[in-house]
Amino acid sequence: MNRYLDLHDAYGTTLVSNDLGEFALLPRSVAASVRSGALSSSDPRYYDLLAKGLIDRPERGGKGLEQTVLRTRKAHMLEGPSLHIFVVTLRCDHACAYCQVSRAAVGATGFDMSHADADAAIDRVFESPAQSLTVEFQGGEPTLRFDLIRYIVSRVVARNAMARRNIHFSLVSTLHHLKDDDLGFCADHGIHISTSIDGPRDIHNRFRHNPGEDSWERTISQLKRVRAALGHDGVVAMPTLTRAALASPHALIDTYVDLEFNSVFLRPISPYGFALKTRRAIGYPMSEFVSFYAKALEYLLTLNRTGTQMGETYSAVLLRHILTPFGSNYVDLRSPAGAGLGVLVYNYDGRVYPADEARMAAESGDARFALGRVQQPLDELISSSAMQWLMTGAVAGDLPGCNTCGFLPFCGADPVYHAAAHGDPVGDRETSEFCQKHTGLFRILFGHLRDADPENMRTLLSWAFGRSRMDIVEPGYIET
Repeated sequence: MNRYLDLHDAYGTTLVSNDLGEFALLPRSVAASVRSGALSSSDPRYYDLLAKGLIDRPERGGKGLEQTVLRTRKAHMLEGPSLHIFVVTLRCDHACAYCQVSRAAVGATGFDMSHADADAAIDRVFESPAQSLTVEFQGGEPTLRFDLIRYIVSRVVARNAMARRNIHFSLVSTLHHLKDDDLGFCADHGIHISTSIDGPRDIHNRFRHNPGEDSWERTISQLKRVRAALGHDGVVAMPTLTRAALASPHALIDTYVDLEFNSVFLRPISPYGFALKTRRAIGYPMSEFVSFYAKALEYLLTLNRTGTQMGETYSAVLLRHILTPFGSNYVDLRSPAGAGLGVLVYNYDGRVYPADEARMAAESGDARFALGRVQQPLDELISSSAMQWLMTGAVAGDLPGCNTCGFLPFCGADPVYHAAAHGDPVGDRETSEFCQKHTGLFRILFGHLRDADPENMRTLLSWAFGRSRMDIVEPGYIET
């Protein structure tokens, strides 16, 4: 089935796509001929469109190949939950303006995961059929309970001696509380660390406030220690973009270049949980984020053209969806949705959620998202009433507005967002910030693909296929 979407650009371009993820960017008149079946076989585009399945004819073969492509695109459906998030504590010493959860004071009690719940969560991890499993530690500030992290990692490693899965560990942290022996443990077990750097010093300190210390100075000092212990690529950082950060995309990106990161993940403020209370003061309409993103992407492309290799993580995800039949392992952009099917969150209090965003919504009082408690078997959690409710909005092709959208093969569904923001998992495409964000970003990226500037395409292809494969994109690869 073909879908047609007018890009509303100065060139009169129409995106034509199909369920296999094949696409073409055509003048409106040509797209109209394809749609009506009137495109002549003498047209120079005809056989290319035929090969992509964008022109159909009864005698055309290749059904086996089409099924293979679909199986590849939807391989995640057979994996089961592969990302398992342990919220080991809700305690934290930061007071971030956009925090999505109700943090507890560092000295508070009753906000840490028990060993019994940790053991039960480990049981759930190994009940998943996924061959590759990621165990991620979040908080609060999870390193306040690094003893529990040690316990969980050691138990997982011991269990895996028999299970023989591919296990990856990750840790989301401010870095401020990591001691030398903690870093040694991370190095010994390959624990990859992610932190937050929200821009230049003034913006970071304003929005990632830590009473009593210079948060920026402490973060940068710890970043150097972590890199020394784990290697330069053992830690990544990402900003949460406040209204102040949107005002200067160059300053934000220059900060990441100066700190010698290889990429930046541009993400808007989350519309979940307690972040909603401060969003009016520091947030913005999604249209402003899309405008910022276009400027930031142009600047990144300029940097790459002049010799500074710097990627944008979300563009890489979207381009991989557009240009390859392979998944990106990004569970937040799947159809069926990754919530519950690709990720599970084990909260400090023993409750289980289908996504971190669901946990955030629950912390602000919305109890609809809990799948159950960690002692319940995995199949019981996945078949819970909460999960069945979310599944009503989990398949993008079944959603009104999505089912006819030309971006559908490259996009996903987010029933957690729509349930939290709109009241039900299906949501309303007209007012959905998820849709506004992704249609905006897709238009930007397809605009670059339409223009096919050779140097820009070299950069974009390197992001889609991984920077280690940049050498395959030789000058002249893009026809002009």
